[in-house]
Amino acid sequence: MSTYERLFSTVLYPAYESGLRRRKTLAYLAQYEAQQWLSPEALRKLQTERLRALLEHCQTQVPYWRRRFRELGFSWQDLRGPEDLAHLPVTGKDEIRAHYDEMIAENWRGRTTRKTTGGSTGQPFSFEYTRESYERRMAVMLRGYGWAGAGFGVKRLDLWGTDLGLPSWSQRTKAKLFDAVLRRRVLSSFAMRRDNLHEYAAEIESYKPQVIVGYTSPLETLAEWILHNGPLKWRPASVITAAEMLSERQRATIEQAFGAPVFHTYGCREFMLIGAECEQHRGYHASDDHLVVEVADDAGRAVESGVGNVVITDLHNWGMPFLRYANGDLAQAGSAHERCTCGRGLRLFGPVEGRRLDVLRTPDGRILPGEFFPHLMKELASVDRFQVRQKQLDRFEILVVPHGEFTAADEAFLREHVGRVAGSMVQLELRLVDDIPLTASGKRRVTVSELPESVS
Repeated sequence: MSTYERLFSTVLYPAYESGLRRRKTLAYLAQYEAQQWLSPEALRKLQTERLRALLEHCQTQVPYWRRRFRELGFSWQDLRGPEDLAHLPVTGKDEIRAHYDEMIAENWRGRTTRKTTGGSTGQPFSFEYTRESYERRMAVMLRGYGWAGAGFGVKRLDLWGTDLGLPSWSQRTKAKLFDAVLRRRVLSSFAMRRDNLHEYAAEIESYKPQVIVGYTSPLETLAEWILHNGPLKWRPASVITAAEMLSERQRATIEQAFGAPVFHTYGCREFMLIGAECEQHRGYHASDDHLVVEVADDAGRAVESGVGNVVITDLHNWGMPFLRYANGDLAQAGSAHERCTCGRGLRLFGPVEGRRLDVLRTPDGRILPGEFFPHLMKELASVDRFQVRQKQLDRFEILVVPHGEFTAADEAFLREHVGRVAGSMVQLELRLVDDIPLTASGKRRVTVSELPESVS
């Protein structure tokens, strides 16, 4: 550990997080760091205790679950272990939307924070969460990133999405100061073009990050450029991929280009980090001390082997409890008896067959990651579902299933922000539709590129 890393972890970050912001993130991180080494049996006991407390809270304080428990003849006292969650129905976005107010705990009304997801399956979604839930999510993410070497004060470069709109001078100054203290440099993945990829490579050479973090597709695009144009002189210690799935081909390309191992993370905005790879790269370690991660069939029964639906129960969001929530992804179930050689007791699962976000391209060489559109659509409450298709280099077709009235102002917002990123050479065809067909696997594709390989 360098001098700065030691200073950051013991003085600077505690002063900011615990002192200035009065958050308990670091205390929770210490808990999670210790709990990861518990045996699977001890983690199961911990999960059961937290589940029983959560279900008692749902039965007494959450109108929706109080009613559903009564209809099912179920009581929190019936739960003997995480497997008993199978007595409860699987819920999804549509169910939560339909009963939103009923889902909020009576003793938490007025004290929760609302968050909107970007709709990585083509369906923007809002939910409520508590301050403790946020602090615990941050702690779990810090733990998972730490497995990849991205600990406190480690020099890091992020190839990530940037905020929409034009931030003020004070916002830009605050962000620069915060990033400087964190030893983090952020490059916009939304600004990538075929003719400026050398600038991204030059930033890596000059900044010399120990860890690179980014969306999978932009990292793959940059990696392919590096392999074609010559090796980097600087090699990070690791690369963390996120927000999209990672194929073995993409992993090999990124590792070859950056000369560093790739650690993939899996999560969604409803819970943040769900699972992450450790040093052994044998799958995702589930956050068993924070969530209950199930792989279930369409009837809600546990899948012993093979692929099933990812179903999550959040043990700590008591403001709007998520019980058996299907986030729309499919995953390979892990063996109940398999334990990672790293020594952590956290269960293994995966790989995940989740979000496929095709990269879109423009005539003037811009490379637009599919993650841009969920980032954009979360700003519009009038969008129920969406999909972006590209059949020609100079045209994007945006399909929108409206939620209520989709106004002229909403259309102007979309055209302005897509135009700002895609440029004036791309025509936008916006179509309001009643439905968007699923893929053969039952998934919604957010971005679909049908360009020939010779063009894309």
